[in-house]
Amino acid sequence: MPYANNQGICIYYQVEGKGEPIILHHGSAESLDVWYESGYVELLKPNYQLILMDARGHGHSDKPHDVESYSLALRVSDVVAVLDDLGIRATNYWGYSMGGWIGFGIAKYAAPRIRSLILGGAHPYTDAMDVFDHIDGTDEDAFIEAMEAFVDVRITPKSRSQIVANDLQALAAAMNHRHSLESTIPTMTMPCCLYVGTNDRRISKVERCVKRLPNAQFVPIMGLDHAQTFDHPELILPPIEAFLGALSNTKLPS
Repeated sequence: MPYANNQGICIYYQVEGKGEPIILHHGSAESLDVWYESGYVELLKPNYQLILMDARGHGHSDKPHDVESYSLALRVSDVVAVLDDLGIRATNYWGYSMGGWIGFGIAKYAAPRIRSLILGGAHPYTDAMDVFDHIDGTDEDAFIEAMEAFVDVRITPKSRSQIVANDLQALAAAMNHRHSLESTIPTMTMPCCLYVGTNDRRISKVERCVKRLPNAQFVPIMGLDHAQTFDHPELILPPIEAFLGALSNTKLPS
């Protein structure tokens, strides 16, 4: 199994396909497997080098239980560690939900490593995680209730079984407050594509962000909520591939 070591924390990743590199970063309480299960890998790997990673606290990556291990700067440095392990100077980045939020963090802490950002169901504004304030991961039902309150979506039995198969104490530690990255928006001059379901309560903040980004396009996914949007690559891939295709003649940062 390939791992990148970031200050003693091992981050698991996989590589599929050949071509222009894209990091794929999953959402909270998930793993890189979701990109396979929803069909993205099969559809994208003929044309791109896909770098799929498990976030710290998730999947096969290390799972510390202390909140301090889940700062945004450390999560960004995990992405950089994977790129360094592969010898890749700059790449496209695609993140959904938590992965999208980490994408805004990359713009703040590691912008030279990113050629473009594709951010789904995410915004750079404050996201209070009050529903997790008294959740330590020892009570499975309490964790699921808090997760449902945060994403504003009823968790299906299948998703629940996948979530509770994780280390819930590590996931609880990872659910710390997301502070505003609004000051980073004007510096995000790289091409950006933001998409969100029109039934996702985050949509107003995503639209607000797009209006302030120097070089961005907005893709609304009609009639879908936060969870449903990710599960419809047939709706998402056409605009994303058009966005990536428009970058094909631009130079990577040196």
